[in-house]
Amino acid sequence: MNLSGKTLAVTGVSSGIGAETARLLRFHGARVIGLDRNPPHLTLDGFVQLDLASPQAIDQALAQLPARLDGLCNIAGVPGTAAPELVARVNYLGLRHLCGALLPRIEAGGSIVNVASILGAEWPLRLEQHKALAATTSFADGEAWLAANPPAAGQAYQYFKEALIVWSITQAQPWFLEHSVRMNCVAPGPVFTPILDDFVAMLGAERTSADAHRIKRPAYADEVAAAIAFLCADESRWINGVNLPVDGGLASTYL
Repeated sequence: MNLSGKTLAVTGVSSGIGAETARLLRFHGARVIGLDRNPPHLTLDGFVQLDLASPQAIDQALAQLPARLDGLCNIAGVPGTAAPELVARVNYLGLRHLCGALLPRIEAGGSIVNVASILGAEWPLRLEQHKALAATTSFADGEAWLAANPPAAGQAYQYFKEALIVWSITQAQPWFLEHSVRMNCVAPGPVFTPILDDFVAMLGAERTSADAHRIKRPAYADEVAAAIAFLCADESRWINGVNLPVDGGLASTYL
């Protein structure tokens, strides 16, 4: 896997999967520009403080990013224990806004990788809703649509991971055809990160216990980072519009 000479932006770079992805990308020769609300604790080639909950903050951060990029890894996110409005803004609307703003800067042959979740696997049950949300053209339009069509109580995290998968898949081919930029999702299962306890609290003891026998253990962050890095590399140049589970086989146990 050769990433030499590539410049990649990584959100959520200050901890967990984002930090491990940045380390791995740099190990394989990439120049990494990190984006996060919090200061990083690793060596980077540049850092921009960014709050994905605010489209104004995203637009201001754009001026600090390189004029040309080879890819974007969207790893930042908040857990389901956060307020539903914040989950919507960070995990979906802000991510989508950042992708659209940076797309013209990404070189032909570049890649966007969005971190979804195994909890987004039920997207087919709400496909028409997610396609309707995906059809909104701006952060504000998305918020207005959600105000009129809110997700069910307690389901914000799952809902917006589903929505992210649907948006990524449906938008991937038009962008690839027009800009030669690929877009894919990675869907982790449980991961040993600082917010793992939040996911346990969100799902509850009953669901957590029911799933425990289905996997050997939660993933390590670097195991997910490897899949993200691969989707940024030229070796994956003909992979586009997929949602790749990186869950130790957890999704397969539901068949």
